[in-house]
Amino acid sequence: MKSAIYVNLIYETRGVKVMLDSDLAILYNVSTSRLNEQVKRNHERFPEDFMFQLTNKEFINLKSQNATSSWGGRRTLPFVFTEYGVSMLSSVLNSKQAIKVNIEIMRTFGKIREYALSNKELFDKIKELERKYNGQFNEVFKALNELRLRKSEMENRKLIGFKGGRNK
Repeated sequence: MKSAIYVNLIYETRGVKVMLDSDLAILYNVSTSRLNEQVKRNHERFPEDFMFQLTNKEFINLKSQNATSSWGGRRTLPFVFTEYGVSMLSSVLNSKQAIKVNIEIMRTFGKIREYALSNKELFDKIKELERKYNGQFNEVFKALNELRLRKSEMENRKLIGFKGGRNK
């Protein structure tokens, strides 16, 4: 599978990128209950920054972000795994499929991070240019406004002196 496929399975909640247990189970070719069972058996490997259970509100929010998803009728709220948790899953789901999937998922997380950093750099550069040139543009706008006002004053001014034309 290509990394692009995994991007659609990565969500953001609580300010971190995560993947749903059910999506990971499909990728690893195991049932969601089997995946969660393995995680529970190895709970010491999955601290809160590796994996956590969504609240009802968070789950509804994720479902609304991805209207096309069919997460089915769950009896319990899903668990989500951060990048660290996904990496740790390969050690508890020790199969060739798990290793292959983990490599692709880790590459995808890396690409998302690179994209976010490059956009931040671009955003920072734009802000820097705005700070640098906003003052100069303000001076130009002031000068143009001054010229407009002077032109308006000139048009409204009563002319004096020779009015032109003979025999008038």
